[in-house]
Amino acid sequence: MIGNIERAGAIAGGIVVFFVSVVALKNDWKTPGLDNQFFKIMLALLAFGALIALLAGAHVLGNFGKAA
Repeated sequence: MIGNIERAGAIAGGIVVFFVSVVALKNDWKTPGLDNQFFKIMLALLAFGALIALLAGAHVLGNFGKAA
């Protein structure tokens, strides 16, 4: 029961964070400056992490058998 709630939270959170970070990255794409380049890298990493959380919540990643 708790596992299903955690999976649903990971999927919902992954979707929201992924889309928000991708939209922010799209809006900030053409800004110059070193600090903005760092911000773009951080947004891309945030989107990548959200995608991993989404896939883990959907049981695409992390399908390991039970320990012996």
